[in-house]
Amino acid sequence: MRGDQLQRRALLARALVRTTIARYHTNSQVEPRSLKFNKNIYGKPEVEWQDVDGSHIPPLHFNISHTSSMIACGVTVNSAIGIDVEEKQRKLKNNILAFARRYFSPYEVGLLTAISDPEFQRQEFIKLWTLKEAYVKALGRGFSAAPFKTFTIRFRTATGGHLSEYRDSEAFDVVVDSFDDPKNLTSNWQFALIELAGSHYAAVCIEGDRTTEGNGTRPMKLTVRRTIPFVEDECVSGTDAVVAIVGLT
Repeated sequence: MRGDQLQRRALLARALVRTTIARYHTNSQVEPRSLKFNKNIYGKPEVEWQDVDGSHIPPLHFNISHTSSMIACGVTVNSAIGIDVEEKQRKLKNNILAFARRYFSPYEVGLLTAISDPEFQRQEFIKLWTLKEAYVKALGRGFSAAPFKTFTIRFRTATGGHLSEYRDSEAFDVVVDSFDDPKNLTSNWQFALIELAGSHYAAVCIEGDRTTEGNGTRPMKLTVRRTIPFVEDECVSGTDAVVAIVGLT
């Protein structure tokens, strides 16, 4: 990678993945450096569990996302996961609606078009983008195999409504409508959208238990830690550093 900042970010990301996954070892004795990785056919990294010191490690899945100022690593047991983190003050070079028409579904474009306040529109665009990115990463297929326009993120409530009507509300959940296969994966995913440190949005998407009916509407149980690998580590769940926007307990 070219550039000192990109190289440092990549190094920190790798260290964060290794130290975070090592935390879940049964005896907490696995060395982060002993973990080995491969990639699926779409390039999503996975852990080679059979090569980890011959020891038992839970069947973990992980995903990573980073901006210029934050790196996020999500880990689950027995569930596919996708995570995306974006700066709240992220600037868009192009007109928001023009950009949305290029990548979003007509339904999502309609939601954004209905918002008259430019700043609120930009914030809602970033939230939608973050949720869509997390979903694609959870699928493990990559953007080219699951373009954003092939599915819709819907905010579902008991009474219906638009995203712009539910500012800072936890009274709705997220579902996905797939244009390619409307019957597949529309209700088997759980989402959480949170604000981190007052400066970033983070979206987490995990695959639910296919044997449990109604799984997609349950809040997600999520532990959030603020970590600098090998330097500091603290749980920030339940503090002002983590604000639930949707789908989190």
